[in-house]
Amino acid sequence: MFCVLMKRILIVAAICHLELVFSQTPQVSAVAIQDDAVKLAESLAAKKSASEGSILNRKDARVISLKIPAPRGQIVDRNGEPFAQNEVAYQVALQFQQFQDVDRAYVVNWARARMSKLDGVIELAYPKTDDELHDHYRHRRWLPLYLSRMLSAEEGKKIESKLPDGLILSPVYRRKYPHQGLAAHILGYAGSVGKLPTGPINFNDPLWEESEGRAGFEKLFNEQLTGVDGMKRLLFDENGNKLLEEQVKRPLPGGTLVTTLNLKWQKLAEEVLAKGCQRGAFVVLDVVTGEVLVMASRPTFDLNRFIPGVSGAEFQALQDDPATPLFGRAFQSCYPPASSYKPLVALAALDRGVVDESKLIDCPAAITLGNHTFKNWTMVPEGAIDVKRALARSCNTWFYQVGIDTGASVFLGLSKRLGLGEKSGLPLIGETPGLVPNNEWMMKNEGRQILNGDTANMSIGQGSLLASPLQVAQMMAGIGNGTALPKLSLISQVQDNRGRVVQAILPERKNWLSVDYHAVEVVRSGMRDVVSQGYGTGRSGNLTYTTLAGKTGTAQWGPPKLNQRLAWFAGFLPHDNPRYAFAVLYEGKPGERVSGGRMAAPMVRNFFEPLKDEIKEIIEPPKRAVVVIAEGESGIAVQGEGEILKAIPIEDPEIKPLEPAEILRAVPVDEETFVDDDDVVE
Repeated sequence: MFCVLMKRILIVAAICHLELVFSQTPQVSAVAIQDDAVKLAESLAAKKSASEGSILNRKDARVISLKIPAPRGQIVDRNGEPFAQNEVAYQVALQFQQFQDVDRAYVVNWARARMSKLDGVIELAYPKTDDELHDHYRHRRWLPLYLSRMLSAEEGKKIESKLPDGLILSPVYRRKYPHQGLAAHILGYAGSVGKLPTGPINFNDPLWEESEGRAGFEKLFNEQLTGVDGMKRLLFDENGNKLLEEQVKRPLPGGTLVTTLNLKWQKLAEEVLAKGCQRGAFVVLDVVTGEVLVMASRPTFDLNRFIPGVSGAEFQALQDDPATPLFGRAFQSCYPPASSYKPLVALAALDRGVVDESKLIDCPAAITLGNHTFKNWTMVPEGAIDVKRALARSCNTWFYQVGIDTGASVFLGLSKRLGLGEKSGLPLIGETPGLVPNNEWMMKNEGRQILNGDTANMSIGQGSLLASPLQVAQMMAGIGNGTALPKLSLISQVQDNRGRVVQAILPERKNWLSVDYHAVEVVRSGMRDVVSQGYGTGRSGNLTYTTLAGKTGTAQWGPPKLNQRLAWFAGFLPHDNPRYAFAVLYEGKPGERVSGGRMAAPMVRNFFEPLKDEIKEIIEPPKRAVVVIAEGESGIAVQGEGEILKAIPIEDPEIKPLEPAEILRAVPVDEETFVDDDDVVE
């Protein structure tokens, strides 16, 4: 039965071969070709005795079934723009001929002679020993022996004509990150599963190295991104001639991972960071849905360096780099939140009634608690000020006093409801939980409960408090929302290889804030004054098209001997109906004097200002309701209450076309209060 099957395969192969040979001689009939194919197949099968008629009984004949590794699925932004995709690449490979009665030295010399012609053409990424060359000929000579790194189509085209007989360009799939280091710490990278097998060819050996996710989304969603492998069957005669090559099963790509990121915004954020700092982070969230639109860390690294694999030396260099480019500062690093934390303390105090919108508190240049003196950052007294001016001026002594009166347990409890002190729940590798201490933590680590000095320090975002830029942005999203903390999301949906949605993420609430909404409005107003008032500390973050609410911050950070500081600017916009929350972090160099107003706030302006037209359209309030009116002899006729406008068929002979003066137009319901946005002067 098997012999009959093999004969049929040989006939099919022979037909293909003869059709190619006679493709330019149309006078040869299809029947003649089939007859000749049968004769050719019978001739091949009859070269040895009947007991050796099967191709499997011939030493050098082969039927080979190989796996075609499937391409990985794409990772795209919210609009379908690719962050990670695939491309066809090429590798220079040695393709052995079938030799008759030759020794090891001949095989090795034949291979070396051809490989030597690559000198000056391309570097051999996979140098081979004599044993490797000979073993490949003995066991796998029907398959290419890869010699070079993966080449782009353009690179392959340049060297193709320079390749001698015995060297070929073999096509393979490879992962490609078209934007190099964009969102690198989130996306992660794919890498080779392992080297190709050696020794005798086995059923379903891969045609080229397979890949798998090694970091980030590539690893976390490896199952969804992995496709279904295909299969190719090859048939060779004993002389090494290929009789048949067919794709038995077509490979199917993996599914598509649709993220919530906005590629255009992510690219702009990373450009702003590159111009504004050596090390830092930028996060932008949707206040309503909790979607992460931007999450950038600087410095970053080119993901393509890891395809198909990074060398040990290269990886070690990245790890040893003092700038730590492999470290995702936006979510893997935690810092003192500094004065960006003050809106939370103000909100807790207002909600508990410790202060109200108009209460004035005298703010000296410093206050003394026990043996410690706690200073205002300006080193001068601010006088008697209310909560909004305290936020705008970022007055430390106001927050020392109010924080102590409110109680650490109160504002630390609100910190938890605003997402601080725990991981966000996003699909991220290595995310920090930050730190919101309590008495138990203080006893374990400091040997005491929380004292007034600790409370004063934490009231201005210092002390034991730690948060990532992602957490600070999330905190701002909660304050901007005012009612609830939205559950953050980085994945919008997962699609299968046919584009069908198999998983969709819907907006959810993570926590109720359980605070007085009027207190939220007061805090928003104070944060607006940070940017819009002449005495505010964040004036350099002001925008031309909307009123932004923000909070600057500067903190001591790192080992004291480094004398290192960092700067924050965090908030949301528009201030009265927030849609986007943000946090920007600037890591200062040792000894550098930094401030949130000078370093971080301008980066926020440089990000949002170029998006003016796009964001204005999104945040623009709904159009005012209008009614249809007509101008007639008796003046303006307005639809009366309870009246219903009807459409009248145009064929009605009683109806005459409207004269120009009678054309219907739309006017605002309340003309006296309507003001066009372009006429508003701030």
